[in-house]
Formats: sequence, structure tokens, C-alpha cells
Amino acid sequence: MKRIFLVEDDSAIAKNLSLLLRGEGFAVAHAPSRSEAARCLSEHRFDLALVDISLPDGNGFAVCTEIKERQGIPVIFLTASGDEASVVTGLNMGADDYITKPFRPRELVARIRAALRKRGKDSSSFAVGGLSVDTASGIVKKNGSEVYLSALEYRLLLVFVSSPKSIITRDRLLNELWDAAGEFVTDNALTVYIKRLREKIEDDPAAPRIILTVRGTGYRLGNGLPDGKGAAGRGGEK
Repeated sequence: MKRIFLVEDDSAIAKNLSLLLRGEGFAVAHAPSRSEAARCLSEHRFDLALVDISLPDGNGFAVCTEIKERQGIPVIFLTASGDEASVVTGLNMGADDYITKPFRPRELVARIRAALRKRGKDSSSFAVGGLSVDTASGIVKKNGSEVYLSALEYRLLLVFVSSPKSIITRDRLLNELWDAAGEFVTDNALTVYIKRLREKIEDDPAAPRIILTVRGTGYRLGNGLPDGKGAAGRGGEK
């Protein structure tokens, strides 16, 4: 089920949109302000965002930038303003599309599905440090040879691949694995999964270059270069 992040300060619009999208088979999380949006982005993972340009504590342009930096997902602006300047600014900020209020529900759903399809085509493969991941086929290769991962190991790898520029907290990883396994995943179990994944995808698991530890925070995707150049340090692995 695709997860939609709705950033909209009008409670009536938010309620109606949430009902519409859930009826179309989407899961929906709502944030009424920029500050609440930032909190949600740090705690949850989404597939697409609908962002109102006018917010009580800022504007949707700033929220769009945060979404792109943290999760890299498609952003569709919802705006009551059809002026060219707002549209151009939004697209220049990295938005994938925009729709002007009032809009037709079917048109919005069609725009959402189109953005999700485009993203799927654009992000079907990823490569770093001799490791390649084809999310369309589910095949993972290391230096040209296929690597066989368990379902949870693959899900764990996808979390990093889907957020290549973000620090991934242990809490977020626990939530992702819990969703995948359908059962509670302990902190100690997460450490084991990280260790097993590194053993399969790293040239030297004791000195990882792909999945790096960020002390006191969690992990991040490295660039595969020797000694973790340009990425976080390696010490204090957990």
C-alpha cells in the first residue's frame, strides 16, 4: 500500500482528501503545519507528498525542500493560487507536479498515480560500491555476482537505497522491519540484521563502506569509497 503524506492546514480539505485517498487504496498521514511535517518526516517513510503552498508557520516550498532532502519522493503542490510565479517557483524547488484548488478528485488521483509510476521507472535500479540493486526485479548483485538476501535483509537494504542522503535512525529501521516481518523486532535483532547484511554486501564487513554507522544516531548509506571518504566515520559499530 502506497503511503501519501498530506501537508494541509485546512482541516476540512484534509479530511475530505484523506477519505478520498483511503477510498482509492492509499494510506494517508496528515500534517497541518511545517513544524508538524518536519516531525512526521523524521518518524515515517512515505511514497508521495501532497503539499499546500500556504501554511500557518511557513510555506510549502520549504516543506518541499525538506521532503526532497530527507526522502526524495515525488511532491505535488496543492495551491489556491494559479499564478505563474507560484507554479514556476514550486517546480524550480523540485516539485514534480502541481494542481490548483478547487480540483477534481479524479484528476488529483490520476496525477498521484502518474507521479508514482514515473518514480517507479526512474528509481528501479541503484548502484554503490560495486553493489547494484534492481528494485523492479528484486535482484541484488555484488561485483556482478548475485547476492541472496533474506526478505528482512532485502527490506533493510531498500530503506537505505530509498534514502541515500539521509541518516536513518535505529527507531525508523525497527519500524520498517516490524512492518515487513509482521512481528516485533528487537533492538538486538536489528544489530544482528545489520551485521548479516554487511557480511553479504561489504568487501570488508569490519570496515564497511556501504552501510556506515553514525554514532549516537543510526546509520547512513556510504559512497563505497575506501575509508568511508565523504561519509560518516566507521567507529563504534553496533
